Amino acid sequence: MPTNRTTDFLRELLVRQVATWLPAALHRSRRATVALAWAGADDGGAEAALRVVADHAAQVRGRQVTVLVLADGAADLPARLGPIEAELPAEVTVHLLPGGPDRLPVAVKAGGAAGSPLFCFLDLPGEVPPHLLDAAANGRAGEVLLHAGGPTRAALTAAGFPLVAEVTPVLPADATGDAAGAAAGVVAFGSRSDRSLEAVRDALWAVGAELGVRYRDPADPAAPPVDVAGEPALEPLARQLLAELRRGGPRPVTELRRHTLTATVYRAADANRALTDLVDAGDVRRERDTGRLAGDELITPTR
Repeated sequence: MPTNRTTDFLRELLVRQVATWLPAALHRSRRATVALAWAGADDGGAEAALRVVADHAAQVRGRQVTVLVLADGAADLPARLGPIEAELPAEVTVHLLPGGPDRLPVAVKAGGAAGSPLFCFLDLPGEVPPHLLDAAANGRAGEVLLHAGGPTRAALTAAGFPLVAEVTPVLPADATGDAAGAAAGVVAFGSRSDRSLEAVRDALWAVGAELGVRYRDPADPAAPPVDVAGEPALEPLARQLLAELRRGGPRPVTELRRHTLTATVYRAADANRALTDLVDAGDVRRERDTGRLAGDELITPTR
C-alpha cells in the first residue's frame, strides 16, 4: 500500500486518539459513533482505526458502536476491512459509504449519532466547509480531529467547539535527505473537554517524537518549529505565558494550562514547568509558598 510521511503521521495520530476517545465515550454512554472521512485514499487509516475498535471488544460488549467510513479514493477498502470486521463483536456496526467527506452530514444522521458521543476524523486537502464541522459538532456531543490545508480555528469556533487546538506539523527529511522542514498542512482538534484536548496534545507529542515530526504554531509561520523529542526548551512557552498574564492579569493555573493547549504547541504539563521557572525567576508570584502548583492557584505577574 502506498504511503508517505504525512499519511504515516496522520494514521498514528488517529490510532492514538481513537484508543483514548473510545473507552471514555463508552464510559459515559451506551452508544458511540466513529466517523472517518478522507478526500481520497485512506492509506491504511481506516484499517488501523477499526483495529483499535477490535482491541476494545471487552469494553464494547453490551453497548453499541457505529463506525462510518467515507473514502471515495480507496476501491480496495471493502476487501481490506472485511477480515477485521469478522473479528468485531456483534455490537459494532461498520458502514462503508459511497462518497467523500462532503457526505459526512448524511452519514452521521443515517448512522443515528444524534445525542451520543461522536468522534470524527477528516482529512481534507484545502479549506473545511462549515457544514462538515456542524455535522461533526453533533449538537454538543462531538469531537473532531482534522487535517486541512490551512488554519481552521475560526471555523471550528463558529461550529460550536469552545476548545480548539491546531499545529503545523513540520516533517523530517525523507529517505533521500530531501524535503526536510516540509510543512504538512494543519492538524486541528475541536472539543468541549479539557481532558480530550490534553489527550490529543499528548498524542501529537508522542507521535512527533516517534516519527521525528516538529510543530509550529499556524498563527506564527515564521517561528522556529518546536522539537518534541526529549525535554523541550520551555523558554518560548514561559515568554508566552508571561505575556498572557501581563495582558489579562492574574490567572489560575488551570486557565494557563488551557491557554497553553489552545494557543501554543506545548502540552499542559509543560505549562506547570514553565510557570515554576517564572516563579523561580521572580517574574510571577504564586499564592502558596511551597508544594506543587495546584489548578486553582492564582498566578500573578510581578513586573
